[in-house]
Amino acid sequence: MKRKQRILIAGIGNIFLGDDAFGSEVARELMQLSWPEGVNVSDFGIRSYDLAYALTDGFDAAILVDAASRGGRPGTVYLIEPTVSEMDEGRKGVADAHSMNVVSVLQMARSLGGEICKIYLVGCEPASLETEDGRLGLSEAVRAAVPQAIGMIQYLINDFLCEGQSVIQNENRRR
Repeated sequence: MKRKQRILIAGIGNIFLGDDAFGSEVARELMQLSWPEGVNVSDFGIRSYDLAYALTDGFDAAILVDAASRGGRPGTVYLIEPTVSEMDEGRKGVADAHSMNVVSVLQMARSLGGEICKIYLVGCEPASLETEDGRLGLSEAVRAAVPQAIGMIQYLINDFLCEGQSVIQNENRRR
């Protein structure tokens, strides 16, 4: 009997820094949907150590959801598939319990003995990340990108679990 594939969907972000909360907001909405066995959704917020330890738990794939500044128009959704060599070349440093640097978290998970599984980053170009006093809530452009990110995540899961066959219930489909 074939072993069930395990996928982690990890929302990342700081809810007090405007569009940086993109990953957390997507995770919150994904938690309202039903998923196939083996798919785990969690909002890690800025808890880098928790995410690093979760990545050592034998997942076959991890979909990280975060704000991603790449110079595009605010609200643009990206699919990034970082390689292990890109992670090694990325910013070195120690994971911080009060912020989140994805490269540092992935490096920490490897240092803890975790096998780096297939990693996807579903990112959204932010309109604004930080303000002096902080800001709750997503900008209009980033809020409008949440359904697109959810659709991309559903596609990734379908593709990963069934090589393109739909496994997600129809009630999960967005209007």
